[in-house]
Formats: sequence, C-alpha cells, structure tokens
Amino acid sequence: MLATPARTEAAAHYFTYIDKAQTDDLLAHLDAQTAQLIELFSSISEEKSLHRYAPGKWSIREALAHINDTERVFVFRALFFARGNAGPLPGFDQDDFNAHAGADARPLSAHLVEFQAIRAATMAVYRSLTPEAWLRTGVASGNSITVRALAYATAGHAEHHRRILVEKYL
Repeated sequence: MLATPARTEAAAHYFTYIDKAQTDDLLAHLDAQTAQLIELFSSISEEKSLHRYAPGKWSIREALAHINDTERVFVFRALFFARGNAGPLPGFDQDDFNAHAGADARPLSAHLVEFQAIRAATMAVYRSLTPEAWLRTGVASGNSITVRALAYATAGHAEHHRRILVEKYL
C-alpha cells in the first residue's frame, strides 16, 4: 500500500492532480486507469480525434500527446529522484511541447499505442521502487517534490484530462 502524499510533499499546484488520485493502492489504480483510458480513446474515431471544443484548445490527439509527454516527464523525475539524485531538474512548457509534437499529423491510434507503451514503462519503474525510494525528494521546476507525489500526480494528471475529454469534447 502507498499512502496519499502529505501536503508537504509537493508544491500546492501539484495537488490539482494528486487530489484526483485518492487511493491507497496507487499501482492498482494506475492499472485500472490504463484500461479505462484505452477503452475511452479507442471509442473515438480518427475524424473526431481532430475535434477542438473551442478555438485555441487542443485537439483530442493533442490532448493525448500531452498526457503522454507529461507522463514521461513525471516518471523521469520520479526515477531520477528515486535513484538518489535530488536535481534540480528543469521545468517544461506544455504548450511548447505540444506546438512541436505534430500530434495532429499522426493518427489517434498511434498516440494510443504510444500511451500503452509509456504506461507499461511507468508501471515497470514504479513497481521497481523500494519503500525508501518513494519518500526521496528532489527539485523540479523550482519546487521540492517526493517520488510518491510524482507518482500520484502521474495518475491524477491523466484523470484530469480524462474528465476534460468527457465533459468538453465528448
């Protein structure tokens, strides 16, 4: 079991995501979430995946590319800190990432295959961590954060975007 991070384990803005992953069994939660997201994105047609709910908003393809990129960043940070390096690590600008990703040029199905591969790698990293590693701390984007908080943020970030997708796109 992995307890939900304390408010002292991350900057306040991370709790936008962490609070969406309320569970004492994060690994099981991530497994269930993986299946849920695969089912959801598999139900969207390639044509619909180019939809934007408002001007200037990301397409569904861009949203999934963003989920993928952010998960990569969070898991890299978690691994970096878990292995004893406290940083500091730079931040990343989600809009710059997406502007250079070319997400709409690739089919949604390719983004979904990528999500599955990234999530499998995420699970391998998180399953490999020792109890001590979960509590290690590092600095990313100028903020102190624990490995555990990054793991919860991983799940919560994907949930955040799943909710937006359901509420505003579908």
